[in-house]
Amino acid sequence: MNYILSIDQGTTGTTAVLIDANTMNFVDKLNKEFPQIFPRPSWVEHNLNDIWETVEHTVKQILKNNNITSDQISSIGITNQRETTCAFKKNGIPLSNAIVWQDRRTSEFCNSLSEKKDYIRKKTGLQLDSYFSGTKMNWLLSNNENVKKAYENKDLLFGTIDTYLLYKLSAGQSHKTEASNASRTLLMDLETTEWCDDLLEIFKVPRETLPEISDSFCNFGVTKDLSFLPDGIPITGILGDQQSALFGQAGLKSGDLKCTYGTGAFMLLNTGTEIKESQHGLLTTVAYKENGVAYYALEGSTYICGAAVQWLRDNLEIIKNSSDIEDLARKVKNLDEMEHVMFLPFFTGIGSPYWSSDAKASILGLTRDTKKEHIARACLDGMALSINDLLQAMALDTNEEIKTLKVDGGAALNELLMNIQSTISQVEIIRPKVIETTAYGAALASAIGAGMIKKEKVLELWKKSDSFHGNKGETSHYEMKKEKWTHYIKALFL
Repeated sequence: MNYILSIDQGTTGTTAVLIDANTMNFVDKLNKEFPQIFPRPSWVEHNLNDIWETVEHTVKQILKNNNITSDQISSIGITNQRETTCAFKKNGIPLSNAIVWQDRRTSEFCNSLSEKKDYIRKKTGLQLDSYFSGTKMNWLLSNNENVKKAYENKDLLFGTIDTYLLYKLSAGQSHKTEASNASRTLLMDLETTEWCDDLLEIFKVPRETLPEISDSFCNFGVTKDLSFLPDGIPITGILGDQQSALFGQAGLKSGDLKCTYGTGAFMLLNTGTEIKESQHGLLTTVAYKENGVAYYALEGSTYICGAAVQWLRDNLEIIKNSSDIEDLARKVKNLDEMEHVMFLPFFTGIGSPYWSSDAKASILGLTRDTKKEHIARACLDGMALSINDLLQAMALDTNEEIKTLKVDGGAALNELLMNIQSTISQVEIIRPKVIETTAYGAALASAIGAGMIKKEKVLELWKKSDSFHGNKGETSHYEMKKEKWTHYIKALFL
């Protein structure tokens, strides 16, 4: 039996997934977390060696756990945290920590380019924001001595995480990315899906340091000189994590919509081959590129979702495991106790639709009787209210009422959160049988790139597991909460 190996390199950890190459059935997954590095307030970094170690560990361990030999791997798919920016030498050695997508250190630089923001948005589909990779590359070139020296010595390569993993897997033979990841850099022309000379000049990023932009499904290269995989396994599918989740949710056609509840929360609406410019604070991005044709999406981005639960776990230590938040929040039996308690999870600013990079997280409305269960419930409310803002922007941009929402990601397993979301947003929440849709989407992309299946097969493979319809008895409570939410955001941050 042969398998597709999917490597899902996320913000807090790496997940290796095995898919049966004949049936496309999900076989197994294994995750390993790695440290988050916070050098200063609003700075977030990852050690690329830590990331690579988790890739090696999870791949070796999942093969061992399933008694699979490495020569049974037919192809590899990669999906990744998108805007996180890597600088490394041509021998693959990192020149610095990766600057994570959540990092806000380039906010002042973005402000200095404010007169160009409309041009940049038109050209890239993106807001001028420190979220995106081009600003981080500029910072590294301006502030990191190792990066400066490597550039002077013609030994500097940039990339997002997919590029770095591909480079390492191929022993430096493939310095490539693909259009969905490249569309998150502020350096790619959305229409041509090529690096744009004007943008490279604005951000002062040398073209020769950047990877080649490929289709999302193709032969990116083959494994070489690895201790944990044999030479010659083709890497045939790469997608940014949110686009991969859309793909794993069978979001192939215009109008398909999904929301991934991960470290952040990200909502994507497929718009087909049309580049749809948002009028309500959303982004325009590449969903995937096939046979030279780009397919696009509207995207709403909430920087903090599951990361808020992680903060309760690691910083406040009111829960031991992230999954414990559901049971703790369920201890709140009377929602009147929650009338004033609001959790605004803006630890790294606000993304869509408000785009306030200076916003900070806060917990409001506390009284002497507030307990940890109220904080937990308010945290879930804050996650759902953030996502409701994305849904409302989607409805305004499409001029259509949204009645259903496909969900995935780790926090989508929280049934209380799913019911809160359904109540707040007045939509049916649909959860698939394969909840790991990000990794699954990368495996499907790899299967297409390797010629194992046609793209249309993805529609047959998607299966519904559960749906949530909310609690009508809580509607008036959450209508009140939505008003407070909007009031606080406008009063505090806009």
